Amino acid sequence: MIRAWFSTFIYSEPLMGSGLGRFNADLAVECLALRDYDREGRAWSRRNYPGGYTSYASMNELHRFSSTFSGLERRITRHVRAFARALDMDLRGREIRMTDCWVNIMPPSAAHSLHLHPLSFVSGTYYVKTPRGCPGLKFEDPRLDRFMAAPPRLPGARRANQPHATYPARAGNLILFESWLRHEVAQNRVEAERISISFNYNWT
Repeated sequence: MIRAWFSTFIYSEPLMGSGLGRFNADLAVECLALRDYDREGRAWSRRNYPGGYTSYASMNELHRFSSTFSGLERRITRHVRAFARALDMDLRGREIRMTDCWVNIMPPSAAHSLHLHPLSFVSGTYYVKTPRGCPGLKFEDPRLDRFMAAPPRLPGARRANQPHATYPARAGNLILFESWLRHEVAQNRVEAERISISFNYNWT
């Protein structure tokens, strides 16, 4: 008998049932205004995020200062609780909270290299603007560095046996994952900006 153990779960759902167009339009305006205002973030991005802009190192608690982003936080928190239940996490009597929230803007040629999110338990991305053909979010099998002498997978290998999984970027969609799961975004090869909002959650 063969059974699957130690599964890796990724959550992907629309943020809400209706009103996404107007909500994303307001978010996009605020994200672009933030880039114009955030001189420190633009300088950090030139050094660490070539071609793109992120408020990660300058303004990364946007949910505490903006009513638009605090509204996003309330909606995301419901999804994080649902994801935690699916993972059988024991949060009885415990609180969860968004600790960080930042903007990512990827013009043509920008990319985000492989990384993870330490000091949190759930992380995620919400897509605000996703021009057709822009890159998705690519996840790496967390066991990849332990495969050692394993042969390559067959071209038609089942999804569960593939070393990488890519979720397409779709405006209005929310993706959640456990923070230890490494991920990346390939180079944006379309002539339009991709806008997303990333965040982390912790528990007490």
